[in-house]
Amino acid sequence: MTLEHGAILNKRYRIVNILGQGGMGAVYRAIDMNLGMDVAVKENLFTTKEFARQFHREAIILASLRHPNLPRVTDHFVIDGQGQYLVMDYIEGEDLRERMERCGNLKDTEVVVLGVALCDALSYLHSRQPQVLHRDIKPGNVKITPDGNICLVDFGLAKIVEREQITTTGARAMTPGYSPPEQYGTARTDQRTDIYSLGATLYVALTSVIPEDALARVMGQAELVPIRKNNPKVPRRIGSAIEKSMSLRPGDRYQSVEQFKNALLNSRVTDGIQLDELVLSPPPREGQRERLSGMESIKPQTYAGEGVPASTPDSLNSSLLPVSSPLAEPLISDVEIKRRTHKGLFAISLLIFILVFLGGTWIYISQPDIAKAALAWIPPLTNGGITRGAQMESDTEIVSLPLTYTSTLTVTPTHSQTLEVTETPMNNLETSTIMAVVGESSPTPTPSPTQIPTATATPMGGGIGQIAFASNQTGIPQIWVVNVDGTSQLQITDMPEGACQPDWSPDGRRLVFISPCASNQEIYLGASLFIINADGSELTPLPTIPGGDFDPAWSPDGEKIAFTSLRDYNRPQIYVIHLEDFSVQPVSNNLVRDMQPAWSPDGEKIVFISTRRGPSQVWTMNIDGSGAILFSRSGDKKNSRPVWSPNGQVILFTQSEVFGGVPRLIAVRTVEGTPVENRVVRDATPMREAVYSPDGYWIAYEGWPEGASHNIYIMTANGLARMQLTSEIGYDFDPAWRPAQNDSSSTD
Repeated sequence: MTLEHGAILNKRYRIVNILGQGGMGAVYRAIDMNLGMDVAVKENLFTTKEFARQFHREAIILASLRHPNLPRVTDHFVIDGQGQYLVMDYIEGEDLRERMERCGNLKDTEVVVLGVALCDALSYLHSRQPQVLHRDIKPGNVKITPDGNICLVDFGLAKIVEREQITTTGARAMTPGYSPPEQYGTARTDQRTDIYSLGATLYVALTSVIPEDALARVMGQAELVPIRKNNPKVPRRIGSAIEKSMSLRPGDRYQSVEQFKNALLNSRVTDGIQLDELVLSPPPREGQRERLSGMESIKPQTYAGEGVPASTPDSLNSSLLPVSSPLAEPLISDVEIKRRTHKGLFAISLLIFILVFLGGTWIYISQPDIAKAALAWIPPLTNGGITRGAQMESDTEIVSLPLTYTSTLTVTPTHSQTLEVTETPMNNLETSTIMAVVGESSPTPTPSPTQIPTATATPMGGGIGQIAFASNQTGIPQIWVVNVDGTSQLQITDMPEGACQPDWSPDGRRLVFISPCASNQEIYLGASLFIINADGSELTPLPTIPGGDFDPAWSPDGEKIAFTSLRDYNRPQIYVIHLEDFSVQPVSNNLVRDMQPAWSPDGEKIVFISTRRGPSQVWTMNIDGSGAILFSRSGDKKNSRPVWSPNGQVILFTQSEVFGGVPRLIAVRTVEGTPVENRVVRDATPMREAVYSPDGYWIAYEGWPEGASHNIYIMTANGLARMQLTSEIGYDFDPAWRPAQNDSSSTD
């Protein structure tokens, strides 16, 4: 659970507030009671021997860093049974994203100062022995202190490189728009990876537009829009230098940050810059900051291709000081000017419309013959033009599903079969398995624009994502966990009769699962529910009644578990067990089969499979069983394993023929009106039992493209970048993505 305000850590650090959360812990602002100073405490909730050994080593390496543009690591310690903690300087001030919200685009000279200062910090990191790569440079991780100093923070995803071996403090960051292509696959990352991300950060600082994502560019679905097209005032040399740093092939970028730094200094805008004082104007004092208002989103550049997300986790905002503020005039951004212009045009248009309407009404009343003659010239709505265009039908339509970005997700599947960036020509890149989201229904209504969310900054957060799954690699199914970079597979259970169907508690500390489990089935006769800690300790059986309990789903508030049971009617029905007193509440009471429940993100509804109208259709209902509504429109198709996206805007499920057929993943928006079923991937690759990552950007699923071994795969929620996560010969199934800490109490 999140540490409360006032809690004391290690008899020294008093918690003030939480700064950010990741998949393995959180980052807190605290007070060092020995020294009376503010610090940032990074928490890692994994305390296994492997993680403890790695944590100790990285803490020692990071503690040795001393640079004016980097925070210091001052302490580290482990609290048995609770977590590991890294103490760092707390950097006051605003981050670059907040600076742009306040001021709009940075000036050319400011961007050069920013770039040179960050190059100095990266040059220091890259020259260490062992070498340190940051791998998560973005506006939210660039702080501007009260004295204008520039500081690169967040080492949660740094990589330590030593003697051809790699250890990671986190894992590969994938922040769309800022991450280069090599971070999407298994290609080697090096100092040129940081150069790309730094270039993307400077691109945003000059334009307030997030650059096109590297993966979309590699796939030919987008091209990098030149900086000067987004901001014609940028000098050509600065634009060219930054665009070179963002080349898709590492060999085409600058080969060191010193080269990038020299290119920025040679851009002819460095007159007057004191290279021994690389500072920006200080952020406003707290009193001034409280007066900031009128925030307005800056939307990122959309992609030329379809099926690729146009938003990123580090989306930007633009804001303006009140006109009454003495600081208001210098802070008016281009976005605000456009907003005011559009507001004025809207007012004029509204006035003209009112005058025309009043005039037309007067003519219609006083001169009806003239009005009827005029109306005769208007073509009927049902005979061409607008209506004909609206009625056009298509067999398929590319649909970009709504995504929620709340944190940087980390992936590096060891057995990726999708994308590897090397020094080879671009046309040699493997692209055959990258697919868009395709709709089957006709006609398909045009989806409404997805709101671009604003991500929470992670000053020093991050963490390794994990997926729990069932595997029979030891002979009988047991629960395993694996990092999303494909490393550290760990067996959690050792049940004599097998275990499967894991589901995480919302705080990511425990798992519920079922046993016995001989294989992946729909009905588990004689099974019961069990709870176990994430490290395999404290196995706890839940009360049961003979028959069979299975399909467990932990509620978002962590207080209940919904499940399917055969206990009363010898047919699948849905129940809820309250963990406080282990009381069981029946939810469905029908003569049909209700099973496979999953909670909505707000905990108010349950989506489930029922045979009320068809072989196996998707339904939703309130948590007390009332208000049951048929959701899917699949005819005689068989649906299974529905899940809600973290933002509640999509329900994802598996669909196949009643007898045989290739299972496929179907995504349906939860908007009003008739639900439209869209295939996530067009081809006939078998996929089933998919789950979302906590931020909604990724999907984990069971697949067997070769028709033999079943393994766990991941891909983006749009069906892109499919990557194999496990590679055991056998049967891996039932993936469950570990949520971020205290996900139930946070607002992805």
